[in-house]
Amino acid sequence: MAETDFDLGVVTAPSGVLVLGMASWIDHWSQLGQPLSERASAVASIGGGHVQDWMCELVAVPAADDKALMVRAGTTTSPFDGGPTIAVLEIDLGLPWAGTAGNEPIILGDLPVDRCGMVLGDAVALDSWTGDSHPSTDGLADVTYWGGYAEAAHLQYGGELIPQHGSHVRGWLDLPPDDAEKIVDALKAWEGDQQGRGVMVAVDEHTDFHRFNRASWTHPLRIGAIEVAGCPVLGINWDNGDHSMRHRGERRFGQVYPVTLQPSPEGQTMMRWTIPPHAPVCDGPD
Repeated sequence: MAETDFDLGVVTAPSGVLVLGMASWIDHWSQLGQPLSERASAVASIGGGHVQDWMCELVAVPAADDKALMVRAGTTTSPFDGGPTIAVLEIDLGLPWAGTAGNEPIILGDLPVDRCGMVLGDAVALDSWTGDSHPSTDGLADVTYWGGYAEAAHLQYGGELIPQHGSHVRGWLDLPPDDAEKIVDALKAWEGDQQGRGVMVAVDEHTDFHRFNRASWTHPLRIGAIEVAGCPVLGINWDNGDHSMRHRGERRFGQVYPVTLQPSPEGQTMMRWTIPPHAPVCDGPD
């Protein structure tokens, strides 16, 4: 059962096609053949559906091209940390319901929960998505560090306290690449004790993938709202521990969840992705 409803914001679909896809692979579609938008448009033209190519997966549906589309989530309690985690994702598509007379849901397919998150946005806009392996889109990068010797490193190198999903790291945001590289080299070479132990260091260039992750750092459900090609797009993250307990193995282990079209209470069409609550595995009686 979903316990709490969250308004997650809005997306738009000026191309008339809305996509929910795996964040790890958004920028890989064109490397495998047709661009994402062409594949998404093909299934949207027949009412919507699921597309898979290698590790890339998405669901695409027709949507209104002239209005903001509201996105909501129902949550359940995470078995990992007891916090809220997404159980139902609902997206208003801005179109009147034209489904079955009995208002039965229309099954579009299913999707796994990507360990690196999901992306919801306009099909054409997502053709320009920059993934983790792309260079920075604005020439800037973020550097963070953490570990048992982080405070000692801070005394020598500085770095602001940066909140990330309820915890904190030290670091610098929006650095030119040369400055970021110098800091990373210095922190990696720094030794906090006589055994040579130091800190963990990460450098993240400003790709769309990193921007949505960064935007999600302070959201209770790890939702990152960004713009891609001028369109508002939502990135949807999961806690690593929660993902391991509920979704680990993804499609390879049958951890996939249904995506449907169904009518809203107002008679409009909405897309729903339903993720059942965690069910512990029982070994049976002794």
